[in-house]
Amino acid sequence: MSLGSSNSKRRPEGAHDSLPLPRITPVVDISEQDGCHLPSASGDGATQQGHGQEIVKRELKVSTTNNETLVHILKGMIGSGILAMPQAFMNSGLWTGVVLTPLLGIVCIHSMFLLVRTSKELCKRARVPALSYEESAVAAFEYGPKSLRKYAKAVGYLITAFLLITQTGFCCVYFVFIPQNLKQAIDCMTPTGTGISQLGFMAITIIPVLLVCFIPNLKLLAPVSLVASVIQSVSLVLILYYAVRDLPTVSEQVPAFNSWSTIPLYLSTAVYAFEGIGLILPLENKMKTPQSIGGLNGVLNTGMSVTLCLYITMGFFGYLQYGNDIQGSITLNLPPREGLAQAVKILMALSIFFTYPLMMYVTFEIGIPVVTRIVEGKKKKLIVEYAFRTALVLLTFALAAAIPNIGLFISLIGAVSSSALAVIFPPIMEAITFWPEKGKYNYRIIKAVLMVAFGLLTFVTGTITSVQEIVRFFASGEEGAPFEC
Repeated sequence: MSLGSSNSKRRPEGAHDSLPLPRITPVVDISEQDGCHLPSASGDGATQQGHGQEIVKRELKVSTTNNETLVHILKGMIGSGILAMPQAFMNSGLWTGVVLTPLLGIVCIHSMFLLVRTSKELCKRARVPALSYEESAVAAFEYGPKSLRKYAKAVGYLITAFLLITQTGFCCVYFVFIPQNLKQAIDCMTPTGTGISQLGFMAITIIPVLLVCFIPNLKLLAPVSLVASVIQSVSLVLILYYAVRDLPTVSEQVPAFNSWSTIPLYLSTAVYAFEGIGLILPLENKMKTPQSIGGLNGVLNTGMSVTLCLYITMGFFGYLQYGNDIQGSITLNLPPREGLAQAVKILMALSIFFTYPLMMYVTFEIGIPVVTRIVEGKKKKLIVEYAFRTALVLLTFALAAAIPNIGLFISLIGAVSSSALAVIFPPIMEAITFWPEKGKYNYRIIKAVLMVAFGLLTFVTGTITSVQEIVRFFASGEEGAPFEC
């Protein structure tokens, strides 16, 4: 990936000439930069010094305040993952989840800080104003030890692949979530039910999802996204109300510790919920005061602390309320005979429906330029583009139809891609970027080894356990979560 023009950035001797990589996570829009000029080698221009490197000041026409950034972090982190936390607590045990969730949260938050710190240092070396996640990974290898520079392009494509898997996986989860919640709500609001299977509701969902994904301009979805965020916030408050209403006492039915065999499922689900690391750099890059994102009382710590408290609250009370009957999404456990509960399911389904094109937008932005190169002419390119959009939506439908279980999808995605992005790559990037500085008592290397080992443990055990549960799901012949009005 090119980190800048050849006459404007400092490439280390022997750095690998990487091919351009598609940008998955956005950084700073060029249209928002108020004169971003790279400094000359002599040091003229607006520059700052850092470890002997010149960096470019970011001057944005449109920037975000600390409070706005905090809201964006909360919106980005609190999604379908929080609805799966009660099942995560079931897999860990009630009090085990209370202990492990903050520890896992600390690891994931620290990874976010590592990514921000590493990206800032690499911006200084590359003499560019901002870098995305995958660009930072490529730069870490390009400006790292000479023996690793040849792997820069491969690492960039690897992280790009994990990001695409994550985004597509989110959409698969949504394709399960929307029909399941709509089916429950509509069946329970009609005297005799609809008689339509969950697969039938999935098929019905295809057309509206396709139509909203045919919108080429993301700006047209901005008002809808705002409405969806408001709907989601109100729905979460109502879900918490149902979770704490008429709470049973803690008993043996909700054990403090479940079993070692289900801990990988807990870790996979919890890492999925905490996986918002791709959001951090774009937000930091657009802050009016980017230094405010760090610190004990900084924007990131504040936002993630609120998120962590909500995860623990939802997980604890959701599992305590519904016990081992808890489903992959707590919305599926809401009282079937109460109109308000059914309204919450419809509202959450509507919110997730409008979130689907936003998640799929990333994949579209990467794939459309590639597939349209094979044809000539504006009309043919347009046909290929919409055929590609249709194919991706149908792919997520097919995967969701094959495994119509929210919990299984979430744990598999969390194990495969979220563990890599949120835990494994950031400490590796930091160690390579600041090499040969190892820190006092080699703490940076020791920390990297421990974090990578934990990430790999989650990756391997979570993937194996999730696949075993999927095989068991197929063997049982279940269509979806059992439910009666």
